[in-house]
Amino acid sequence: MATNEPPLINEPKALREPYSEQALAAPVVQPTVPPKSVKTAELAKPSEIAKTEMPKAETATGDDEAIEWAWPVQGKILAGFNESTSAKGIDIEGTQGQAVTVSAPGKVIYSGSDLRGYGKLVIVKHNKTYLSVYAHNSKILVKEGQQISKGQKIAEMGSTDSDRVKLHFEIRRQGKSVDPSKYLSSSPN
Repeated sequence: MATNEPPLINEPKALREPYSEQALAAPVVQPTVPPKSVKTAELAKPSEIAKTEMPKAETATGDDEAIEWAWPVQGKILAGFNESTSAKGIDIEGTQGQAVTVSAPGKVIYSGSDLRGYGKLVIVKHNKTYLSVYAHNSKILVKEGQQISKGQKIAEMGSTDSDRVKLHFEIRRQGKSVDPSKYLSSSPN
C-alpha cells in the first residue's frame, strides 16, 4: 500500500530557531548602480545582444570566501574561542552603551532576545556561507530584514543574560561556529 505522499513525521519536536526561515532564505543584496539604459534601436539584432556585456551586479553573495572582517568593538579579549564549550565565539570587554558595529556588510536575519543565554542578540547574514552573531547587548538598533554596511552601529554593549558588560561575538561558516580570530586582524585595540 504505497502512496506518493511523504510520511508524516511527529518526532523529534523542533525548537524555535534564533531567526526565521524566511529571513535566512532571503538573499543578501548590496546596493548597485543600475546598468546604462539601452535604446531600442540598438537591440535590432539578437546576435549583437548576446555579444553585449551587461555590467555585473556586485553582491555579498558573489565570492563567499572574500569577506574582509572588522572587529565589532574595541576592547580586551575576555574569553577566546573554544570549540569544546557551548559558547563558540569570543567575549570582548567593554563599557555599558559602547557602540557595537557590524563586522562585514549583510542583512539582519535576527534581532531580539528569544534565545536564552545570549541576551539581546543580533544575527547578520553576510552571504550564503557566513553569519555573524552579536550577543549581550543593552540596546538593539537594527530590525530583521535590514541591509547594513560594514562598520554600521547595530547595537550598544550591555550585560543582558551575562554576569558582566561584554560582547559575545561569533562567526559561523555554513552554520558551524569558527574561530573569529582567524578571520579578524590580530588585535581589537
